[in-house]
Amino acid sequence: MDLGGLVARNARTVPGKEGVIFEGNRYTWKEVNERVNTVAHALIAQGVKKGDKVAMWMFNTDNFVFAFYGIAKTGAVAVPVNFRIAPPEAEYIFDNSDASAVIFDDIFEPAVREMKPRLTKVRGFYSAGPGSFPDFTPLRDVMASGKTDEPGVVVDEFDESEIIYTSGTTGKPKGAVLTHHNQMILMTSVAVLVQMHPFDRILHSAPLFHSAELNLYLNPGTYVGATHVIVRDFVPDLVLSLLQKERITQFFGAPVMYTFMMMVPDFDKYDLSSVRYYGYGAAPMAAEAVKAMMAKFKSTNFFCLCGFTEAGPGGIALLPADQVRKAGAGGKYVVNMESRLVDVNGKTITQPGVVGELAVKGETIMKGYYKNPEATREAIKDGYVHSGDLATMDEEGYITLVDRKKDMIITGGENVYSKEVEDAIYEHPKVQEAVIIGVPHPSWGETVMAVVVVKPNETMTLDELKDFLKKRIADYKIPRLMESVPALPRNVSGKVLKYKLREEFKDRATGKTG
Repeated sequence: MDLGGLVARNARTVPGKEGVIFEGNRYTWKEVNERVNTVAHALIAQGVKKGDKVAMWMFNTDNFVFAFYGIAKTGAVAVPVNFRIAPPEAEYIFDNSDASAVIFDDIFEPAVREMKPRLTKVRGFYSAGPGSFPDFTPLRDVMASGKTDEPGVVVDEFDESEIIYTSGTTGKPKGAVLTHHNQMILMTSVAVLVQMHPFDRILHSAPLFHSAELNLYLNPGTYVGATHVIVRDFVPDLVLSLLQKERITQFFGAPVMYTFMMMVPDFDKYDLSSVRYYGYGAAPMAAEAVKAMMAKFKSTNFFCLCGFTEAGPGGIALLPADQVRKAGAGGKYVVNMESRLVDVNGKTITQPGVVGELAVKGETIMKGYYKNPEATREAIKDGYVHSGDLATMDEEGYITLVDRKKDMIITGGENVYSKEVEDAIYEHPKVQEAVIIGVPHPSWGETVMAVVVVKPNETMTLDELKDFLKKRIADYKIPRLMESVPALPRNVSGKVLKYKLREEFKDRATGKTG
């Protein structure tokens, strides 16, 4: 079985069942399959063939679903692109992935047009919104073509299906290559874990370009023939309203999403009784925050899904039965996956309380990083893919993340890597030295802080730094806090002691003193 085949199967077995709902549009699985097929035929006519890469710079919409599965039916490889990144970052991914086609939302048209002369490998450009633009094919015209039969491309289970880009400490993102087989195994694992079934109604408000929402909820939901309700933008009261109105049964969100929903003034007026299970992940969540969340939602039916893109995403999970007594933990074993903590020599850690790196093994893990064999060798050792997350294990085998091996910051579910932000800051003519740290934030989990040494006789404000970075990096990577210091703390070998800075400024975002 392959991803596109799942849609075709739903069209055969439950043709009249609602498959996708977006704003005022409601599609049966038969209608979903027809639109998916029109996208596939258009891409094939454009010259897209098996193994080609098709980039998707798109928000959560019905068209995202049609495009994603349409790409799968051609045997091509979908490359979902973060809609929050800056144009130069998107251009790097288009080029690095060797994309032969790009599907983009209308808001990105000016950026795509500007970079188009440099995207020499791209043969087809498709606009996914209501607008019409010279030289770009509207996706709505493609789906009105009437060519709705199956494209007939034979897709093997072990063919590549996705490249999900994840940032690294080098400052350049790396593309994790996943196969249809990876996803088939992951889908069965998730279906077993969260008890997903054909009558589920899944609300998608977390970004579908993220491996979590895409591979843990969209694909498994399609696998069982569930109904997908798509939300373009996360608006807390809108999400609560849809949970009630559409009788949603499964929902996933980053911790910050739950935080903002709980802040809605009339939260208690919403009837959330239809929701069987809530999932959370993509960022750490403190024990007290988990307990507050369960109290507010009046439910313990939460799953913590603690994984990472390179594993499928796969990893560990905390079941509803353990949410109270193990609040704040990442969890333990997930079916079809093996997890362990390893020391710096790659030896398995079995002693409780000892910090090690989380590593995962199984048929869900990536083939490797696209065109990056060196990084692949560093990540996959003895069949285990290493997460870069440091964690401890308790006496019962439950794993809790404690830090990131490579100084990664997670703010609102988005990964921010220090070096790529530091590299951008170093371009500022007033900056002599700079480091980026994550400091605790009551809503976002962490927020990005810059600690800067400016050149002699210079001064710089946070607003000045923000303005400088706007065209260089994505908005969520831009520091929200800044401190100018005369010098950075270093050890005898010259390495900056970031842990000292984190300790010194740990209360900066909360306003605590003393």
